[in-house]
Amino acid sequence: MCPTSSGRSHAASHPAILTEAGLGPALRALARRSNLPVDVDVRLDERLPAPVEAAAYYIASEALTNVAKHAEAKVVQLSAAHDNGAFTLEVRDDGIGGVDARRGSGILGLTDRAEALGGTITIASPPHGGTTLSVRLPSTT
Repeated sequence: MCPTSSGRSHAASHPAILTEAGLGPALRALARRSNLPVDVDVRLDERLPAPVEAAAYYIASEALTNVAKHAEAKVVQLSAAHDNGAFTLEVRDDGIGGVDARRGSGILGLTDRAEALGGTITIASPPHGGTTLSVRLPSTT
């Protein structure tokens, strides 16, 4: 753990924007750094528990990386919201689809991260129909 300028401590691997400003600004920063255009719709009025913010950030980051590497997409939509004790994240692309969650440790790693917090991930990826990754995490600790 290392202290930040605000006195909050964080794991060295967490980006400062996530620790200091929260998940909304961190997701927007991820979108700006993407190699693809990302339409962002983030509706978070308050900070979420740190484990939820960290899991959501890393799931979004990995999902955007996977889209850039494999999807042959032209645009990505990233949405995040918090409502009724649950956080939802969706990453949708217009790429080639055909993702098979059983093949590849990347998707399994995302699933493990969500399930560790009592959440779920679903993937819809018909061939030639793009891919939608939907995440739901409980937002109470």
